[in-house]
Amino acid sequence: MAVNVDGEVRKLQLGAKIKDLRRRKRYTLRQVSGETGLSIALLSQIENNVVSPPVATLLRIGQALDVNIGYFFREEESKDQAIVVRRDERKKVFRRLPTEHGQSGYTYEALAYTKNSKHMEPFLVEFEPQKKEKLVFLSHRGEEFLFLFRGRLAFYYQREEILLKPGDSLYFEAQVPHSFRALRNQKAQAIVVVYSAE
Repeated sequence: MAVNVDGEVRKLQLGAKIKDLRRRKRYTLRQVSGETGLSIALLSQIENNVVSPPVATLLRIGQALDVNIGYFFREEESKDQAIVVRRDERKKVFRRLPTEHGQSGYTYEALAYTKNSKHMEPFLVEFEPQKKEKLVFLSHRGEEFLFLFRGRLAFYYQREEILLKPGDSLYFEAQVPHSFRALRNQKAQAIVVVYSAE
């Protein structure tokens, strides 16, 4: 699921980067749609900055276009083998899911977007409380690791609900539809590492 773009996301120019990369590789929207399973209409909306793609969708698009997800967050290419992203240099991307009481969901910040040619992508993720019946399940190729350091989190995987508290960690295969929600009407924060072998 993708949602309306806000100012922070617009600054990243995700849509323009995707469109430019697709055109440079001479792929049609139909080809990318076939590779990702995403509709042509949704891909067009993403490219035109009408909607903002969640991480799972960016992963699918990146895999179809042969780039790592970090490509979409960096401003220039870097050949460095070791990189540092300072606290004030992190790229914050908002993803919001509609609920009965307005907008909810999570935000994520890319923590290593300047590093090229990597298989892992770490994020700082803040989850917001959400009603169970409002959850949206996402999937993508690869694996994910999560370390929860603040709040309580419910993880939904297949037909199972797993409750996490600070200090708990989680590793799972991401091609299975999954979802999260913060509990006790309080936000939860975690480090999430997404692994995607190219």
